Amino acid sequence: MNLSTFAFIISGVLLNAVAQVLLKAGTNALGGAINLTFGNAFETFIRVASQLPILGGLACYALSLVVWIMGLSRTDVTIAYPMLSLGYVVAALGAWMFLGETVSPQRLLGIGVIMVGVALLARS
Repeated sequence: MNLSTFAFIISGVLLNAVAQVLLKAGTNALGGAINLTFGNAFETFIRVASQLPILGGLACYALSLVVWIMGLSRTDVTIAYPMLSLGYVVAALGAWMFLGETVSPQRLLGIGVIMVGVALLARS
């Protein structure tokens, strides 16, 4: 994988992880769990759509899709798709840093295993 392809793939992964953290920050601002019913669907949509972190997360998702397609056009899906697992690493660190979520030793071990797997794939 050449540098430009790697940049597209990693940019897509990072944007996707940032989107996750922003969406969670938006739901936190709404007070946690969103209870959607037929009777409150419109009101809930307006509440969700008015959260800047959620709008930012959606924008990151849209941009990540464009960047991801650019990356996929340059490499095999068997190389690119497993790189998405790096998004878990970035999202977990972002949630810890910005949302105060706990990253337990077991999760840290899982993150390490993911990073080793991605490193092996990147070298193939």
